Amino acid sequence: MISTGSKITIVGLGLLGGSYAKGLHDAGYTVYGIDIDPKAIDYAIAMNWIKDGSEDPSLCEGSDIIISALYPRTFISWVKDNQKYFKPGSILTDVTGIKRETVKELAEILRPDVEYIACHPMAGREQKGIRFSDPELFRKANFIIVPTEKNTERAIQTAEDLAEILHFRKVSKLSPEEHDEVIGFVSQLCHVIAVALMNVGDNPRLVDYTGDSFRDLTRIADINEDLWPELFICNKDYLVAEIDKLVDKLKDYQEWIDTENVEEMKKAMIEAAGRRRLFGRSSK
Repeated sequence: MISTGSKITIVGLGLLGGSYAKGLHDAGYTVYGIDIDPKAIDYAIAMNWIKDGSEDPSLCEGSDIIISALYPRTFISWVKDNQKYFKPGSILTDVTGIKRETVKELAEILRPDVEYIACHPMAGREQKGIRFSDPELFRKANFIIVPTEKNTERAIQTAEDLAEILHFRKVSKLSPEEHDEVIGFVSQLCHVIAVALMNVGDNPRLVDYTGDSFRDLTRIADINEDLWPELFICNKDYLVAEIDKLVDKLKDYQEWIDTENVEEMKKAMIEAAGRRRLFGRSSK
């Protein structure tokens, strides 16, 4: 659980790490920051989001809660190298977009007196870096907690407290397998589609001809090219399966259009519209 006296350290002051820092600071919590980029630390201190910051991982000594906003494999390496600084009884959590690998590997290396509770804030924007941080990103976003049978109620409650403090719209709990399967569809496949669509044609004047549909569909093609390949590969079994399903569905549409099968197209569109309307209801 998170109290106002808790020392919270965020590792990685990028877009999400910075948004966590500002959101927690605004809610009255004492936050520290660790990052290899001195400019990110200087910015967070100047904005008064963190009490102190450093490149030195020993800054996390005495922290009750450590939040990693690192890439998945960097997160695992950082914990392996620096858990000697962790306070006994502390809670470790994260923002990483895949869970099976992180849960499995941390279970093998993490000290038994430190507990890891996996979390995934379903929030972001096209820009990267702390200067684009904004906890308002969280108010319409979902927050996924990924507990295992080894997690205590204390750790799960800490994750729930974090979501409440940062004003996430809805909190869900999934197993690591359920999480990665769902994310392969609702997030990773969408990014693959957006990037692939932008790469289909290279007309430099498309911007002069497009409407909202193209802009909306390709918004997330402005992607972090360092992070997303790692996420795709770590979740490749689920993601490749989703791509196969999409290819099959596209072939159906190709056939219906080629054979002028209006009835099948109408049925598919009515089904899709019904499913899409559920998003509007769930946001109310």
